[in-house]
Amino acid sequence: QVQLVESGGDSVQAGGSLRLSCAASGYTYNNYRDYCMGWFRQAPGKEREAVATISQEGGRTHYTEAVKGRFTISRDDAKKMLYLQMNSLSPEDTAMYYCAAATYGYCLDFLRPRDFAYWGQGTQVTVSS
Repeated sequence: QVQLVESGGDSVQAGGSLRLSCAASGYTYNNYRDYCMGWFRQAPGKEREAVATISQEGGRTHYTEAVKGRFTISRDDAKKMLYLQMNSLSPEDTAMYYCAAATYGYCLDFLRPRDFAYWGQGTQVTVSS
């Protein structure tokens, strides 16, 4: 069973930076590199939304418009890690951030939560003005 564990969430002031990490385990054939991965976020009272996705072996990335130019998604397949570098944070970025794993390799644009099979427990990011 695939397990995802996020870390790196914190409380920061506007303009600050954070780096989220997600450790993946449980891939039967040690083939983490073969799957689309994503970061989602959910603010209180709002739906969970995709922030960034990255295709197998880091071949393609996609970002929601609100974070383009500020966030960078990356992966280290040898370590089975997923990262989200977040710069120029604003209060609008405050949310619980989730790591998600798909069961296919190529991430299409505008993926939704139902397109991902595995989820972490989330890590809280709070940005104060």
